[in-house]
Amino acid sequence: MKIAINGACGRMGQAVEKAALDAKIDVVIKIDVMKAEGVSRTLSRKVDALVDFSTPEAALERLAECVKTKTPAVICTTGFTEGQKAEIAAAAKKIPVVFSSNMSVGVNLLFKRVPEIAKTLGASYDIDIVETHHRFKKDAPSGTAKTLAERIEAATGRKPTMHAVRSGDVVGEHRVIFGTLGDSIEIIHRASTRDIFAKGSIEAAKWAKDAEPGLYTMLDVIQ
Repeated sequence: MKIAINGACGRMGQAVEKAALDAKIDVVIKIDVMKAEGVSRTLSRKVDALVDFSTPEAALERLAECVKTKTPAVICTTGFTEGQKAEIAAAAKKIPVVFSSNMSVGVNLLFKRVPEIAKTLGASYDIDIVETHHRFKKDAPSGTAKTLAERIEAATGRKPTMHAVRSGDVVGEHRVIFGTLGDSIEIIHRASTRDIFAKGSIEAAKWAKDAEPGLYTMLDVIQ
């Protein structure tokens, strides 16, 4: 299998390249805005899938190229506007697109189970989401926190309160707190290494390679 990485010079792009090599997958195109040896600025030829950890604008540029070349896309970037999300949905009518705010299996289990817990606990429990990331992360709240909030709201009709912390070199932590008079419940996911996201993106690329056109999430990949 051969893949391209968009955002190849970033922290996550480098982690994806390592995960691909560990999985015996060839990284034949590395795309980035930086001028570096072996780095391209376009999807210059056909590959089995493209993995994107870049910016919303760069992701959409590569997605347009994926549509032209019929290349499956795994979009791991966050911070998209509603209009940009509509562009992704339109592209997914022509190619397979795995679009997820978090590629970790553990976090996707939270996406699945936390709304069920919120619905069971009911309106007497306050719901707060606290996310912490490294100081260089640009979007806040994180895409993962937004997805958790959206799924809780869809299940309960209630909007959780979200809190974003940017500090040091924290890879990622998400806490969902249910509190009422007399007790509280906390569900925590901590990422201690970027490798879990990189490995998840490689699994998504392998899955997308043979998928039909459509808009998918990591939950489709791991089910």
